[in-house]
Amino acid sequence: MNARDRFADLSGATVTVTGGFGLVGSRIVHQLRALGARPLAVGRLDAYGSSAYSSVFGISPGDPDVVVGDITDAALMNDLVSRSDYVIHAAALADVAECTRNPGAAVEANIRGTQTVLDAAARHAGTLRRLVFVSSASVYGVGNGAAHTEARFSENDVLTPGSVYANTKLWGEHQTALTLDGASDSYAIVRYFSVYGQPQVVKENSHSWVVAWFAMRAALGLPLHLNGGGHQVRDFVHVDDIAEATLLAAVTERADRRTLNIGTGRATSIRQVADLVRRHHPGARIIETPRPQGDPLGACADITRMREILNWAPQVAIEDGVSRYLTWLEQTPQAIPAWLHTESAAAA
Repeated sequence: MNARDRFADLSGATVTVTGGFGLVGSRIVHQLRALGARPLAVGRLDAYGSSAYSSVFGISPGDPDVVVGDITDAALMNDLVSRSDYVIHAAALADVAECTRNPGAAVEANIRGTQTVLDAAARHAGTLRRLVFVSSASVYGVGNGAAHTEARFSENDVLTPGSVYANTKLWGEHQTALTLDGASDSYAIVRYFSVYGQPQVVKENSHSWVVAWFAMRAALGLPLHLNGGGHQVRDFVHVDDIAEATLLAAVTERADRRTLNIGTGRATSIRQVADLVRRHHPGARIIETPRPQGDPLGACADITRMREILNWAPQVAIEDGVSRYLTWLEQTPQAIPAWLHTESAAAA
């Protein structure tokens, strides 16, 4: 069965995508549109400059399938879920550094918001086919920075979250299972590893999204900061693969009530990412800086369960994915935020 046939249940289906204006959410919305589904993309417009949503993410507040709103709005979420066959709950304050600086905001978005979405899903269990809760590999803890097979994170591992963000995601996993425990409820939990790819845009005072950080800084002639020397490893998963795996988790019968790593099974160091960017920008300088609080040493995913249940494997290798991002950034210079241009001008 080809990929298109596996998504046949999505054709004509209504799918609420929370966080639909962000990197992952927007890619899921675009894939749903291509599959003939009816997405309802819901989110706020305060994460990036207002022009970024249409010019970078391809999501316009004027689109008929776009809903500007907050997931903590119970009436809004009840209305959207009441009209939906599936819910992809991808909305979150996903910046580890921001969650650490402002845990109250993390609780508001990632706990109160998640509970509001779950309450709506439970209320409409009779018509909702499945909710997919987007979690994170951060629930495993900091890791040990090793790239050998014994360092892989498995779904059966003891979970030791080491940041505010990770705590909220682990809570969301448990709360999804507790809230949607009825006989007619269906859910799946997906633990994303390090998502990257176009149209990712960096946020000020963040240390997440290293591919975008390095690419944008190199494009502006700014040095690349190797926090902790760049020895940390990540399992980098291209956003197009992330979106496809998430939709498969929604429609695959065997994914019901299962938790799945979404990764590649390959560990790549931050220093290696810098080297890939420097192939396109050979003049880019490297500066070693301290490792930020909450920044994990990392490990890669054990993807045995993902392969078995979804009968799927990622298609985009890190070398190709970084090259695609750099090419996209050359063609979409407006994706570089104004505050980063200001930093570049000040450094000149």
